[in-house]
Amino acid sequence: MPDLSGRWSREHIGFDPPLSGTGPIVNRSRLRSGQSNPRQLVGDYTNPVLKPQASEIVRQRAETGLTTVPAPSPSNQCLPMPPPFILQWEQIQVVQQGGQITILYADDHQVRHIRMNQMHPARLIPSWHGDSIGWFERDTLVVDTIGIKVGANSMMDWFGTPYSEALHVIERYRLIDYEAARQAIQRGEKENLHLDPNSGLGYGVAVDPNYKGKALQVQFTVEDDGTLTMPWSATVTYQRPLGDWMEIVCAENTRRTGAKGDTETSVPTASKPDF
Repeated sequence: MPDLSGRWSREHIGFDPPLSGTGPIVNRSRLRSGQSNPRQLVGDYTNPVLKPQASEIVRQRAETGLTTVPAPSPSNQCLPMPPPFILQWEQIQVVQQGGQITILYADDHQVRHIRMNQMHPARLIPSWHGDSIGWFERDTLVVDTIGIKVGANSMMDWFGTPYSEALHVIERYRLIDYEAARQAIQRGEKENLHLDPNSGLGYGVAVDPNYKGKALQVQFTVEDDGTLTMPWSATVTYQRPLGDWMEIVCAENTRRTGAKGDTETSVPTASKPDF
């Protein structure tokens, strides 16, 4: 059984393309270099992986992405980030225990619990991170997640690709050598937002440049008969970080970001005492 525990980091936000097969939705807005334009998130709504209704949602969001106002997402609305959306982000910490593996995310203290060698319950109550069960296949941790809750701003990626209650995510975690990790990260550079740790935007996600040991790679596949015509796959690759585990707090508040700009929403007020 491999030891996947400890802190892992990446200096990019987004998904790396798979080695083969159908990949995730990508950005139609490109820089002159051919890289994804991080200031305009315009998902490719013409991708045949999207069913018509899902394509229309991505298209509407793409129109907002062409403006200076970011469309609402679980990230900028300070909401729970379900898989696979949460797999885009930078810092995780893996805790291996006997019957459970816990994955901690630096962004807003989010936590996923993976029950090892068990079955999904027959009657499942949807939750934001879903019900995750796991098992080891030789050197690979396989995580199977269903029962992911659907909400107003729930999405698979930062392009707003919607999902239904049929969403099914299978993740495969394994350790890879330094050279394989370097190549995987290079494959994703054209599609992902690079966070320069020295710019103040990296939230301490700098990887250790002197570490040439094993990296943690997650290969995952997304299925959803409600919104997708076929499954798609992607990877994310983590290395060992520099610096301390950062506290990144994002609290829900009265500000809401959307196509009409920032607006105030009413704060719930009790009309009478609870006791």
